[in-house]
Amino acid sequence: MEFLLAYGSDDESDGAPSLSPFCSNGGDSNRALKNEVSDMLPPPPLDLLQPPNYIDYSSLTQGSRVRNFPHVEGIYALHIYIPVHIPATTRKQMVLTMKKLSSIVPSLYGVDSDFALIELCKDDSKLEKVLLSREFHISLGRTVGIKVDQIDSIVTMLRTKLHSQRQYWIEFDKWETFANDDCTRSFLSLEVTGTGLQEITQQINAVTEVYKLHGLPEFYKDPRPHISLLWGPGDIRCNLKQAVLQIDKPRNGAGSSQGHGFKCKFSGIVCKVGKKSYDICKI
Repeated sequence: MEFLLAYGSDDESDGAPSLSPFCSNGGDSNRALKNEVSDMLPPPPLDLLQPPNYIDYSSLTQGSRVRNFPHVEGIYALHIYIPVHIPATTRKQMVLTMKKLSSIVPSLYGVDSDFALIELCKDDSKLEKVLLSREFHISLGRTVGIKVDQIDSIVTMLRTKLHSQRQYWIEFDKWETFANDDCTRSFLSLEVTGTGLQEITQQINAVTEVYKLHGLPEFYKDPRPHISLLWGPGDIRCNLKQAVLQIDKPRNGAGSSQGHGFKCKFSGIVCKVGKKSYDICKI
């Protein structure tokens, strides 16, 4: 305990008496005592400064993104989505997949974290924690800008239309590539093509109705629910598709895929406006 206290701030006070600056030679004595103690103490252990799971993010290269729409005072980004977490057992398997991808397409970055995949792949635990353990999103509507006086109305209508949702399974069973509207970024994603598709489509239709009532742009006509794991600059969908073919080759010529997908349960819908999140429904 004495060791830890010695590294406390000089300004900390727990009620203990201290030397008064008005006492004769008090300041010089105090400084001399501190210097003597400092000379006796070894440097603090690294464990005290860095916890076991510490990740030095400053050493990772980040990609630069272009905003979906320009920043305007009083306009907030609206994003409505289903939160998704990849199961721990699947994350272990995906580490190998991510390493293969980085060797084929080295210009990829993690979605949201924006850290370079090729650098994350140097450390399995860092790769799993930074890239695969985060919360992913199935978008139920376009990310658009809204005015502050629209927020309450949108949140209220969403809760009215979506409050009675039931739990269901969602299966991400297909690697797919996408690009944003202006093709400045391409994405490698896991798509929902079977289990859960019907329920998600109904939720997208409900969100679209709310968007229409507020004069907001509708979602894509043929929505393809998915979570995006990686992105790359420009339109590199062809490169990503070729990479997927290589990592998802049939085993033993039997025609079955390696099975990089996973299942999870629907847990709710979130509406994020700017930095504030609203629970629309929660299971």
